[in-house]
Amino acid sequence: MILTVTLNTAVDLTYHVPTLRRHTTHRVTETQDRPGGKGVNVARVLAQLGYPTTVTGFAGGPTGAWLREALSGEPHLRDALVPIGGTTRRTVAVVDAAGGNTTQFNEPGPTVTAAEWEALKKAYASLLPGAEAVALCGSLPPGVPVGAYAHLIREARAAGVPVLLDTSGEPLRRGIAARPDLVKPNAAELADLTGTRDPRHAARDRSLVEPAG
Repeated sequence: MILTVTLNTAVDLTYHVPTLRRHTTHRVTETQDRPGGKGVNVARVLAQLGYPTTVTGFAGGPTGAWLREALSGEPHLRDALVPIGGTTRRTVAVVDAAGGNTTQFNEPGPTVTAAEWEALKKAYASLLPGAEAVALCGSLPPGVPVGAYAHLIREARAAGVPVLLDTSGEPLRRGIAARPDLVKPNAAELADLTGTRDPRHAARDRSLVEPAG
């Protein structure tokens, strides 16, 4: 089983419009909605390829209920999301048919309480023994400690489970210090972290890695 963690799950909405113009009304020609958040996307692709996959993270409110219902129809995918009192965010992508460009609006996500974060840590620890690998993906919702991914990486390492990290900013910096097996920053995230877009130069930045302990 592959375990994916999405602390800031989402319902992704996509609107298609003939032409996107500022300060005017648009007629939407097509709409799509699907479960979202980076780790959820990773899990759905893995499941579609036939790999048994478990999704954990947070889900709450009407959008969280919709997300969980949508995931229930996915073969090879198990829902182990932790319920919260807040409402799972939405992301809105507006596709401009004329220019071929996409404009993205990402909500920040619900505020997670200390008790909900503790519940997630317990759920995660219970899932690790059955995992062949872990993917930690996406942004952190409000209320989750900035060192959350570093904690989850250390737990995976202690359990002997390979772990991948895909996030940005300070959560990425702290996560790298916990020594995941693989990180996947994009060029902008890499430059923000190391000052260079060259992966070879960035990999030599020893300041990102603290002594293990």
